[in-house]
Amino acid sequence: MKPRHALEAFSSQLCPYEREEVPKYSKVYYISPKDRKQYATPEKAEFNHGYDDERGDYIINMHDHLCYRYEITDLLGKGSFGQVLKCLDHKTGEYVAIKIIRNKKRFHAQALVEVKILQDLVSWDPEDRYNNVRMTDHFYFRNHLCIAFECLSMNLYEFIKSNNFRGFSLALIRRFTAQILNSLSLLHQHNVIHCDLKPENILLKYPNRSTIKIIDFGSSCLQTEKVYTYIQSRFYRSPEVILGMTYSMTIDMWSLGCILAELYTGYPLFPGENEQEQLACIMEVQGVPKPYLVEKSTRRKLFFDSYGNPRLVPNSRGKKRKPNSKTLAQVLRCNDQLFVDFVSRCLDWDPEKRMTPDEGMFHEWIQESSHKSVSNRQSFGTRYSEGTLTPPSSAAKLYR
Repeated sequence: MKPRHALEAFSSQLCPYEREEVPKYSKVYYISPKDRKQYATPEKAEFNHGYDDERGDYIINMHDHLCYRYEITDLLGKGSFGQVLKCLDHKTGEYVAIKIIRNKKRFHAQALVEVKILQDLVSWDPEDRYNNVRMTDHFYFRNHLCIAFECLSMNLYEFIKSNNFRGFSLALIRRFTAQILNSLSLLHQHNVIHCDLKPENILLKYPNRSTIKIIDFGSSCLQTEKVYTYIQSRFYRSPEVILGMTYSMTIDMWSLGCILAELYTGYPLFPGENEQEQLACIMEVQGVPKPYLVEKSTRRKLFFDSYGNPRLVPNSRGKKRKPNSKTLAQVLRCNDQLFVDFVSRCLDWDPEKRMTPDEGMFHEWIQESSHKSVSNRQSFGTRYSEGTLTPPSSAAKLYR
């Protein structure tokens, strides 16, 4: 209805701040119940008139509204950027995920970059073929930038957890991999670096299907407009980022290699407690980087002595990791040479020699027929057939 009609019909359900706010909207689709809203007044400027907490996060009340259109139904997650909510769009009748950015200048500036990349993704992929999340709307509400997305299912970390960390069949992993490569191919065509590829940022599109989408472009940037040096979640962080080298789109392929290993074994490939051990974990399997790479590293003194030898520091359990003491095949416990080769080519120390998404698409492991038996390893509770997933019964609640 029109705002003036909403004011007449629901004035008793509106707090003082809302009575002044409603006329600014062209249409009203939803007004929250009186006992479900955060009461605020225009005169109280502290903490955004009472709508924010001390951190600058918007105070969430279930079944309250956003922009008199979206009804908050669940909290999907939170992080340094703000919060993600599941909301019912009363204009379309569909559920969406809405990311509410913290009311702080630096988070707002980065979110504007994210919005621009998300807008570009829609224009680059109008038919939604490249496995990237779709932004459906973006708007300001009470000094918070909000970004609305299609609502998806569980992420791949939850999926691994639902299978009791026992890993999945190579047939299913290959299907996931082809879709991730599809996403990265589009990003690479347009010089976009995702910067935070990890299982938590890869979501099943539907509860019982193997279609996936890449999400969270909050750290993303153009290769020509890099802003941050400290990027990527630690287990999936490329060595060039750790060492302080110039980085490029190839860091996403490093993350992909780490993700594939985790999907197969159920556990992170390089589980460093800190950056020192993270690099030690990498060297344990991949050996010591060549001197020319160490020389390019602005942080080399943290990790290497003056002779280029690695500084081996024990972790919290007193364990020192010895470089080149394990092979990738041993760590993966996999005898499929094509899969091991694919992961290995994602994990080349030299970013310029690392496999690209397009090269990955033509790798023999991806091209190999899904009908051929590629491993004698069983899928441990997850069946893959014609792209359909059957979850273990213990994980049924995660598939709602």
